[in-house]
Amino acid sequence: MTPYSAWFAAQDDPDERYPLTEVVYYSRSGGLLEVRHDLDALRQRSADEWRRLFEGRWMRTTWPFGSGVWGKKEWVCPTVDDENIVSMFEGGTNLFWAERFGREIGVENLWIKMCGNSHTGSFKDLGMTVLVSVVRQMMSEGKPIRAIACASTGDTSAALAAYGAAAGIPTIVFLPKGKVSVAQLVQPIAHGATVLSLDTDFDGCMRIVRDVTADPNSGIYLANSLNSLRVEGQKTVGIEIVQQFDWQVPDWIVIPGGNLGNTFALGKGLLLMYELGLITRLPRIVCAQAEHANPLYRAFCNDWRYEPITARPTAASAIQIGDPISINRAITMLQRFNGIVEQASEQELADAAARADRTGAYACPHTGVALAATIKLIDRGIIHPADQVVVVSTAHGLKFSRFKVDYHEHTLRDVVGQYANPPIELPAELDAVRRVLDERMNALPLN
Repeated sequence: MTPYSAWFAAQDDPDERYPLTEVVYYSRSGGLLEVRHDLDALRQRSADEWRRLFEGRWMRTTWPFGSGVWGKKEWVCPTVDDENIVSMFEGGTNLFWAERFGREIGVENLWIKMCGNSHTGSFKDLGMTVLVSVVRQMMSEGKPIRAIACASTGDTSAALAAYGAAAGIPTIVFLPKGKVSVAQLVQPIAHGATVLSLDTDFDGCMRIVRDVTADPNSGIYLANSLNSLRVEGQKTVGIEIVQQFDWQVPDWIVIPGGNLGNTFALGKGLLLMYELGLITRLPRIVCAQAEHANPLYRAFCNDWRYEPITARPTAASAIQIGDPISINRAITMLQRFNGIVEQASEQELADAAARADRTGAYACPHTGVALAATIKLIDRGIIHPADQVVVVSTAHGLKFSRFKVDYHEHTLRDVVGQYANPPIELPAELDAVRRVLDERMNALPLN
């Protein structure tokens, strides 16, 4: 039996605890539960021993440790049996040195953590592998679970459907009609999920899925990020970043925020490293929001006093959320990290993504929000030229090809494509081709 343990605990009462295999989402006071670990047991290994253990497992094929999440199983979910783990070797995504783009925007050491280079194309895989594995453990122990459900703006549903399909567990997804990309919609359809397209926004879908899963007789387990099992997988993003920098801490980590579970998760992973002595300082965290869906930004500007809003349509559709589930714990985490919240307009996020693309990245609109926030903080002198900055890219740009096409065709809502690069349509004649190429070549600077 593993010497390590973890459990659900109430945030306001650490003595209120539940096994991770119990179907429970809220504390007795109605607050969200949090996964807690036996830190005394974890401290039995030194910081150097943890580093060596994790380095020895990194990207190997030994089950299940080749996964960026399960390679840190003791810190994530030590109580699940290896045979019940559902993994597609998620995590371990590359840390892209955005050298050219960094020079253009005025910072020497800019990196992009490419979380979209994962099985379903987003960072949601990191949390879903944990949740679905625990559900599989629960079912093996006789818990009457018949399906797993989530509300989603696209990426969560894709991850749930894929991991559920791999595990042979039915999945149900609630999507806001007309508010997810085709690529995101087709993923749960292809994986055999029951897809319910509701005439509402994400917050409306979230209310319904919470009501459906609240019925103890439904046999439907809730997979949204209010379920802290998801957070345990997502917290490995910060741990991976530090590991990829040879266990050194960057100055800033910038992350897009919608439902805000990722902001909380990022801080949670970094704090665990700090508490166990693997790092001696913490980075500053920036949460970036779309201006059309910015309740956390408004709270930040109002001495952290929060009020929900009705989110307006934004190209960053996955973070079009006006009443985020993890608002309170995200605020607490940002305060702990001397954090900042910045926003990006539709013009700013689209242009930032396009500029990054021109330097070799392929940024989704949500990453565009984070890049735009980074540019604004550099321009204001808050982020300094010598600072080491990591922007978390939450999804693969290929999931948002329509966003790219609309930008370059000048049809993106509320945006003038300043960096648009549409194809040049010509007759199939050599002289016409030569004229255009001569114009382009003459415009290029000489080395």
